[in-house]
Amino acid sequence: MQSDVEEVVVEEPWGGWHVNWSAIWIGALTSIATALVLSLIATAAGASFEKSISSWKTVSFVAVTVAICTAYFSMAAGGWAAAKVTGVRHAEPAILHAVVAWLVAVPALLLLLAAGTASAFGGWYGGFITSPLAAPAVTSPEIVRNTALASLTTLLVGLVGAVIGGWMASGEPMSLTHHRTRKAVYTRPKGGTYQ
Repeated sequence: MQSDVEEVVVEEPWGGWHVNWSAIWIGALTSIATALVLSLIATAAGASFEKSISSWKTVSFVAVTVAICTAYFSMAAGGWAAAKVTGVRHAEPAILHAVVAWLVAVPALLLLLAAGTASAFGGWYGGFITSPLAAPAVTSPEIVRNTALASLTTLLVGLVGAVIGGWMASGEPMSLTHHRTRKAVYTRPKGGTYQ
């Protein structure tokens, strides 16, 4: 049986990436909402720690695991949402939108924490508002260092989550070498022109 259409493989020209700001804001808001929901669930289950960490020996393994998972899954959800709303099918622009959504979510989260909502986030992001400049005089250097390390880890794990969430939303195989073999496939009527 013969088909009336044929597949033609065409090299895609490289062009600039359009940035869809609506998708980015949706992704950032998804990240913040997911972080809030997961933090509230973790706090209700009893897996939270204080905003300042005096010693890593006092922090339970469950609290650290929940903090890392909360950061990862909240930003992965935001990256996925940003990439899906754009409708892109390639991993690179999907990851771009996910990372920009992460970049928008971080200062928005800082504003929320500065406004006094830190307790709603269960202490996961406490290091953002506990700095050597804002901390009381009785805060030791160990507390500042440990809290900053926890916040840095949360940020970087969230960035990884955003990248993977955006990549998953693109639908492309999660392989670092896939872009080398990727070709655009278009269909056209046999002997016809592209549509």
